[in-house]
Amino acid sequence: MWPWGHLGVAYLLYSIYCHGRFRRPPRPGPVLAVVLGSQFADLIDKPLAWGFGILPSGRTLAHSLLFAGALIGIVYAVALVRGRVELATAFVIAHLSHPLADLPPRAFLGYPFGSEFLFWPFLSAPAFDYGESLFEPPAVIELVASPFTDPLLFFLANTALFVFALGVWCVDGCPGLR
Repeated sequence: MWPWGHLGVAYLLYSIYCHGRFRRPPRPGPVLAVVLGSQFADLIDKPLAWGFGILPSGRTLAHSLLFAGALIGIVYAVALVRGRVELATAFVIAHLSHPLADLPPRAFLGYPFGSEFLFWPFLSAPAFDYGESLFEPPAVIELVASPFTDPLLFFLANTALFVFALGVWCVDGCPGLR
């Protein structure tokens, strides 16, 4: 997913959370935490993989559930001491939305191949071609997933998602703009 797509997903989830939990739109501070949390995994993994060659791919360490568990513990421990639980919750929702939004469409249709990064370092990134696998998805799953693999359609879908989230942000009163 593109950075603006991650931001769109994270903001929409946090806005739904605020409206459901507090019966109000998000506040400015937590919205800034959503912005950071939505990009956090890529801000760690991409430079360490692509820039320094430390990680095997751009979806490993900070995209894993093991890392997320440790991060959530640290974030909430600091938030409890500083009295910033709402900020922590916004960051955590945004961070958890990131690896979930990176899951391939096949994973939601019952074929989890390509989601191994969630369990890194216990599982490595897939090193096989779907066509050569004994677990090749049926044609109907490929048909449903194929629009998400076309680069132009994927770009447009991410942009449409971001524009929709921007509209929700405007309806919420543009929190965090000031």
